[in-house]
Amino acid sequence: MIRIAKESDIDACLSITKACAAYMIEQNIYQWNEVYPNKNAFIYDFKRNELYVLEVNRELAGCICISTFKDAIYKPVKWLTQTNNCIYIHRLAVHPNYQGKGYAQKLMDYAESYAKTHNFDSVRLDTFSQNKRNLKFYESRGYERLEKIYFPKQSPYPFYCYELLF
Repeated sequence: MIRIAKESDIDACLSITKACAAYMIEQNIYQWNEVYPNKNAFIYDFKRNELYVLEVNRELAGCICISTFKDAIYKPVKWLTQTNNCIYIHRLAVHPNYQGKGYAQKLMDYAESYAKTHNFDSVRLDTFSQNKRNLKFYESRGYERLEKIYFPKQSPYPFYCYELLF
């Protein structure tokens, strides 16, 4: 079940992303670290009512931020649409114990359905260029790879911006 997060879910979301970061580092994917994601990001998501969680057998297994806020780093990106009527996906995470079971697909299905239901023009996101699994995941869903952006506190490697039009 996917639902809007409660304030009491914030620490579990942080725990999930820390587990994902450790799992990725084991695979030499340095996408997330001790700097990001952080608790303040989840608090911000919660306060904006943009944090959603995935429950499996009454346990939090994943999370996603479905946001209308355009971060400053995205301003120079040449998106496919010139509108601000879009959503941004951040911090999609499924705990490693639940990965490989289609839960990331369910979270993205939910986000895309949300966007369509609320008449948004597109879904935008970024993902780490060195995370081949994520690149394949988004491209197989029809997202178009656009420009590179950089998060120097996370990695010297770029992150690719993606957009899906409706």
